[in-house]
Formats: sequence, C-alpha cells, structure tokens
Amino acid sequence: MTELEEYAERIEALAQRLGMDYYPVDFEMAPASLMTEIAVYGLPVRMPHWSFGVRYIHQLVRQSMGHSKIFEVMFPGDPCRAFLMDGNSVAENALVTAHVLGHADFSKNNQLFARFHAMAGGNIVETAAAHAHRIQLAIESHGVEKVEQVLDAALALEAHIDVGGELHRARYPEFTAAKVAAVPSDFQNRYKQLPGAEEPAAPKPGLVRAPVPPHPEYDLLWFIANYAPELEQWERDIFLMVRTESFYFYPVFACQIMNEGWASYWHARLLREADFLPQPLYLSAIKAHSDLVRPFASGQQTALAINPYHLGFTIWERIVEKHGIERAREVRRDEDDFGFIRNWLDEELAKEAGLFVYETRPGDEIRVASKDIGAIREAILAPKFNFGSPRVAAAELKHDGTLTLVHDHASDGRGLDATRAKRVLDYVHRMWRRPVKLATTNERNEAVELAA
Repeated sequence: MTELEEYAERIEALAQRLGMDYYPVDFEMAPASLMTEIAVYGLPVRMPHWSFGVRYIHQLVRQSMGHSKIFEVMFPGDPCRAFLMDGNSVAENALVTAHVLGHADFSKNNQLFARFHAMAGGNIVETAAAHAHRIQLAIESHGVEKVEQVLDAALALEAHIDVGGELHRARYPEFTAAKVAAVPSDFQNRYKQLPGAEEPAAPKPGLVRAPVPPHPEYDLLWFIANYAPELEQWERDIFLMVRTESFYFYPVFACQIMNEGWASYWHARLLREADFLPQPLYLSAIKAHSDLVRPFASGQQTALAINPYHLGFTIWERIVEKHGIERAREVRRDEDDFGFIRNWLDEELAKEAGLFVYETRPGDEIRVASKDIGAIREAILAPKFNFGSPRVAAAELKHDGTLTLVHDHASDGRGLDATRAKRVLDYVHRMWRRPVKLATTNERNEAVELAA
C-alpha cells in the first residue's frame, strides 16, 4: 500500500464516522494530458467532435498562463469515478481525496442529483462510452462529414432540454378528445327560434387529431429527434444521445456553488480532524485549501468573477456555525444554487466577501453599479437560468412542415445575440429540412423574426 492509499483509506473511515453518506468511489491516478482531456470532454470517453478540440486548446492556453490547474475530476454515480492528477503532491492528493468524498456525499443526497440519477442511471461513464462507440459505427457507415453535421446541430442545442421534464418520455398522443360543445346561452336559444334560422351541424363525437406540439415544447433535442420529418434513425439517435448526456450534466451545472462549497467544507474538516496526517503534510494540504477557496487570484485586490469554491465554502461554514450540521444536511438535500444563494447569501456575507454588481461603459470603463443584496443574488444566478441559454420553445408546426420557434424573452430576462441565434437556426434548419422561423424581440423590445 502506498503512502497516499493508506491516508485515503483512513480519510474514508473518518468520513464515515462523521456521518458522510456516499456511493463507493473508484479512485484512479491519471497523467496531466489525460486529466486535461477528461476535463475538456466532460467524461473519460465521449463522442468525438471538433468543438472539444477547440476547448482543449483553450484549456492548454489557460494552464500555460497559470490561470487553471486541474487537481481532480469526479463523476457522480454508483459507483462514483474520481481521477486524481499523478503530478500532484501527496498532500494535494490527500486533500483531493477528502474533496471527492464531499462531492460524493453531496451527489448521493441532493434531491436534484438524485432525480437525474434515477432517470439516467448511475453509470454515465459506461453510457457515454457506448454513445461514442455507436457514433463511431455511424461514421463508418455514413462518413465523417455527415455524422459531424448532425453532431454540429445536436451540440448547438445541447442546453435546450426541459430540465423540469423526464428523460424517458413518449411521443405526444396522436389524437385527443373532441371539445365538448358549450351549453347554449339564453340569447342563442332565442336566436334558434327566429324564422329561417338554420340548426348548426352537430359536431362529430369521438377523437380529433392533436396539434404538434400541443403546448410550447422547450425540449428541442427531444422534439427534433421525434418530429423532424426526414431524419434517418441514426440521426435521431445522435440527438437523443446528446440529450441523455445533457440531462446528466444539468445537476452539476445547477448546483456548482453548493457542490464545490460542500466538498471544500468537508475536505477542510476531514483534514483538520485527521490526526494521523504528519504535520508537514497537513500544513501543505491546508496551504492548497487556502489557495483553492480564496476569493480572487494571488496578488489581486478584487475580481470580476465569483470563485464558487470560496462563495460556497463561506456560506456552508456560516450555516454550520449558526444552525448546525444537521440543518446543513437538510439544505444540501433540498436546495440547488438558486435556493442556496437566495436563502443563505445575506447582506453580512456579501459585505464580508466584497461582492458587488458591476457594469461596463465605453472605453473599457468598469464601475460598481449596485451593492444591493437582491441585485447581487440575481447577478450570480442569471447565468445559471435555463442551463445558461436563452429559453426557446417549439411553438407551432404548420401543414407545410414549417416550424415556428418562440423565444420566451419575458421569463428569460435576456435578449438574443442575433448572429449566434441565426447560426443555431441554420443548424436546426439543416436537421428539420423545412423552413424554420424564430420569433423574439430586440433590445428595444420590438418584435423580430429570424428565418432559415
């Protein structure tokens, strides 16, 4: 048994004595190149696409500039999978082991993670590998260019799922019950008695064909996979594969501040109570903890972005201090970042953390716009709404096959970048193979229609 394995085993035993509850965690050491690939692709094995290569280059640039360092990558499931950087020191990997256990405890017990885990199953690593294999078979059968065109469209829409809906769902009912005729009013009864008035034809009882969609449909990946008129089955399968992976990633996205903060709280506590760690190793691990949860980069006095580790850790420490660990566990179970920030980030914490809302002006001028706690909360949460993407629904399918999409700008609270929207609309048109229209508004709240 290596030194790290011995510490990891004892840290796990300590975690269980402290009441942490998680699915088994499979730890694996990985070289830096593999860790970067896993972080960029989001999974150890995933469908091939050029966009991941772009992200890979961006990540390498950030690492070379000292703006990013990957300590671990963890995948919730049963079992959880955790990859540790083999270039980390023993102290860093001891901290990372404790941090991963915090993530594992969170993902098993948080209601949002549990719901998506129940829908998608606990074996996303194997599922994604199976997806990659099926896409490779499609490439062999249909060629790289055709498969890449489908992936372009599907990945352009990967955020457009209905996170309040179900992963596994049936197509719409083809028929619906005919509307029951309204009871005639007194005026209508008197009208029938007029000379020459014709009796209206009685509606036929039974079923009528249901409209498609019967309601605004926000799960665009599902809708296109099921109702695009000319897609081949392998193309529909690719859309559904991307959709399955998007469902897996949503809780990670929607609970980032909570999850990273909870893992940071527990790695700090586990290290503090791990009296079996040598003092020099403990001090090195705590130094790594301090670097992780500081509010902004070393040497800076302020920052224009939130460090989720710092914010989450600070809020969790306050909850435990004021309300106890059992109340903290209830919050971990019931909330996502929206409830967590709105319910637990108060004015005192915001002031201590130096939080503010800023705005940019011409000439690259940046000024503080507000320190109001409500404005701060919403500024933190706005990028998280609807998976960080505009809320767009399939609203109408006309007889000629024209698809009308509608941007729900009222609840969305943001406009569309017309250039990007037109590019995504072109991807949709490529798969729909009929005219596609998108209704939205511009910055002056004027109705705008884009078409492809």
